[in-house]
Amino acid sequence: MNTIVQVTTPFLPLLATIAVTLLVILTANAVLRRRWKDMPDAQFHFQLIMLGLTVTGGLSIVAALPVSDTLRGQLLSLIGLLLSAAIALSSTTFIGNILAGIMLKTIRKARPGDFITVADLTGRITEMDLLHTEIQTEFRDLVTVPNIYMVTQPLKVVRASGSIITAEVSLGYDVPQGRAKKALLEAATASGLTDCFVHVRTLGDFAVTYRVAGLLEDIRSLISARSALMSAMLDALTHHDIEVVSPNFMNTRALAPEQRILPVQSRQRRTDDIQILAEDIAFDKAEDAASAEKVREAIKETERALKDLKAEPGEDYEQESKSMKRKLGRLEELLKRAEAQIKADEGT
Repeated sequence: MNTIVQVTTPFLPLLATIAVTLLVILTANAVLRRRWKDMPDAQFHFQLIMLGLTVTGGLSIVAALPVSDTLRGQLLSLIGLLLSAAIALSSTTFIGNILAGIMLKTIRKARPGDFITVADLTGRITEMDLLHTEIQTEFRDLVTVPNIYMVTQPLKVVRASGSIITAEVSLGYDVPQGRAKKALLEAATASGLTDCFVHVRTLGDFAVTYRVAGLLEDIRSLISARSALMSAMLDALTHHDIEVVSPNFMNTRALAPEQRILPVQSRQRRTDDIQILAEDIAFDKAEDAASAEKVREAIKETERALKDLKAEPGEDYEQESKSMKRKLGRLEELLKRAEAQIKADEGT
């Protein structure tokens, strides 16, 4: 009996450390998952915390091994050397993606729901994780981009307050620029843009290139807005009797000087009136993510307001408190619905 006690006694600190480490990791995993189950944005913090706990637990187990201080020091030095080598060799991949993810979260330049362009990839953010960012393209595809790629490539984020939409067209030198600018400004206004303007871009050998632009305030229709602008340009140029045709085409046809190349006016219903908005189909998951992000921000603002109200209660404290709590309950219900919709989209 004494022999068994003597053999097992040195291992008690190790067994206790293993038990405590497992208990802490499993408890943290259960608590954080339950607390953040309706907050996909918190997945980043969850993974970071679990990674830190796992590394700390592993070092604690090594420190509790029933070996001499010299051997324990050598083991810790070896682990430190291995970690240093891993950081050095994987700085452009695993560790690099983690650091890039922390950087993206810290600067908060982009968030779920935003329109972004990274190098030649354009779409809307649906998820921002510890190692990668998921982007939904205009073709409804989900593209996973490593975080290190996000911070090493030029990142353009469309501002929520609006974006400038542009389109270019080449017109012959026989068209007065005042007449061309008037038609293009009418087209930009008719397409729903504001603060419209027209610039002369190039003076070519056979034609003048004009750029028409305007501010689009509702960025959710970013893709459709460009198509609507070009459609309005065709209608406006036709209405003003301005011919849009390439110089090669003009030089290789035999037509009377007074004959114009204009489309025949149609009485049929315009396709713009019956087509489905492209963004509603292409960015369904990104739109749900953006809605959930806005609801989360509203919940945080309401919680801050309720906290401030409790700190400095006024005469109508009870009524205002009940009103804010009802609002908070409605927002939490909206968040649950938005999260359920995102999960449903992932399954389709």
